[in-house]
Amino acid sequence: MFRVLNAMVALVVVAASLLIFSGHAYAHERRTVGPYQIAVGWLNEPAYAGQLNSLELQVIDGRSNKLVFGLEKTLSAEIQAGGLAPFKLELSAADDPNDGYVGWVVPTVTGTYTFRLFGKIDTLAVDEKFTSGPNTFGDVDDLAALQYPTNVPIAADLVKKLDAIQSGVDQTRLIALAALALGLVALGAMALARRRT
Repeated sequence: MFRVLNAMVALVVVAASLLIFSGHAYAHERRTVGPYQIAVGWLNEPAYAGQLNSLELQVIDGRSNKLVFGLEKTLSAEIQAGGLAPFKLELSAADDPNDGYVGWVVPTVTGTYTFRLFGKIDTLAVDEKFTSGPNTFGDVDDLAALQYPTNVPIAADLVKKLDAIQSGVDQTRLIALAALALGLVALGAMALARRRT
């Protein structure tokens, strides 16, 4: 009796260790769609703006408890953030087939992201959205908190700064053109006044 109990305790400890310390597919949203269990999240968590990352997708057939293969041919994926138009991800099998599928992307802004999966799993039509958040998978974080010794702006920050500079240059150009036009009008008025006298 004690041997069976010890074996069960050891099995529970091993299973719990795998769940707690695996880190792989740890912070993913899991959802049942028909007979399939779908897990979606970032390949690398936490995800940081300006860093290469990937959608990580696993689909398990609940009837056989086995991964479903070949979905890169029948399933499509998109990513969306900040109300912008979605960006199509190239879904492909992961290097290790037991890891499911990946879709590479460099998220460029911090915040909430949504993955959309649509197409077919075998004969089942699928159109599902998975949004990052506290109860699903992580939002994209700012890399500045990890930078040392100095913070290097990511592309989005540089674009904002360049846009601000360009806007200032455009305003200066308009003011200079208005001043030039006013100066020409003033010169013309002075020339006309001299002619009359």
